[in-house]
Amino acid sequence: MSTPAEFYNSLPPISKVYGTLCVAVTTACQLRLLDPSILALEYELVFSYLQVWRLITNFFFLGTFSINFGIRLLMIARYGVNLEKGPFERRTADFLWMMIFGALSLLVLSAIPIFRSYFLGISLVFMLVYVWSREFPNAQINIYGLVQLKAFYLPWAMLTLDVIFGSPLIPDLLGIIAGHLYYFLTVLHPLATGKNLLKTPKWVHKLVARWRIGAPAINRAQPGVQPERRTGVTFRGRSYRLSD
Repeated sequence: MSTPAEFYNSLPPISKVYGTLCVAVTTACQLRLLDPSILALEYELVFSYLQVWRLITNFFFLGTFSINFGIRLLMIARYGVNLEKGPFERRTADFLWMMIFGALSLLVLSAIPIFRSYFLGISLVFMLVYVWSREFPNAQINIYGLVQLKAFYLPWAMLTLDVIFGSPLIPDLLGIIAGHLYYFLTVLHPLATGKNLLKTPKWVHKLVARWRIGAPAINRAQPGVQPERRTGVTFRGRSYRLSD
């Protein structure tokens, strides 16, 4: 068995950094070194007082130490890591762009009064769950030891259980909406029209290359290199059908 340090070092870069920031920020808030109200998404303060950091910091607070906080971290460790090591392997820029697109989508959705949220970290984590459920729709999942079902239905099952256990509906719902928007733009629309509207920008590729984040992407221009199956961000030529 690997030690905790070995497990941590084995994590892919984006999931590791995001999870680490969530733990660090939540710990600082728990120790009262940081006031959560300074991190909260307050559009009035963002635009009136130029407190632009709130557009970013709200994604790193997952609530105080609790069972729910632990569950959200496990979601990052399982679903985020599985995505980054599986469909997004050697495609760190695409995974980072998915996270950025999800965050931007959630910021826009949160501006709608009925979706008003001060912290969007839980929604961003839930978006990862939604995308994972579309990547591995036939995987068998056991939820809290209570329910076993195919991964395709995982987001809706978790949303239902969260509501039953008294958790707010809106954060999970926002994650599903953002995840499906991403899925529509990278799967459904390209399958219908042949056009991909959500390609990873060049500046993201340059950022990842400059800072040497993750494993280097495969150079398809090299002779003898076979093109990998495209999944995740572009999902080209790929759709799913649940097996019986």
